[in-house]
Amino acid sequence: MAKAEPQVNVNSISRISSGTFFKGEMTSSSDIRLDGRYEGKLYTDGKVVVGETAELSGDTVCTNIDIWGKVSGNVIVKDVTSLKAGCSMNGNLQVRKLIVELGSIFNGTCRMITVEEYDKLSKDYRPEKKQEQPQQPRQEKK
Repeated sequence: MAKAEPQVNVNSISRISSGTFFKGEMTSSSDIRLDGRYEGKLYTDGKVVVGETAELSGDTVCTNIDIWGKVSGNVIVKDVTSLKAGCSMNGNLQVRKLIVELGSIFNGTCRMITVEEYDKLSKDYRPEKKQEQPQQPRQEKK
């Protein structure tokens, strides 16, 4: 009996295409694929893939990350960080598991963390679930 492969809905992957520059804060519950340039804070409950033409600078918090392009800044990862051949990572990594391929460049510090430490570190980046405040009725001025 053949094993069923999990199906990935491509519409649930956020993507910044090559030739695109984005600056700001991004929060997502799904995976993110970056082939353009991004500057700022990036938080996702999913995986981040930094493509070969991508440049990512700023703070990144995610579950897993594959780096093929250039990354600079602080990266906090809940599970696996993979530095692929030809990538450039400048900054601080806080990860549970690290894979470094021959030909990758890493300048910075690396600290191995637990899931509990990840939860503590990532809480500043998580979007807060704001509770809806009941609207007070407006009083008309006379």
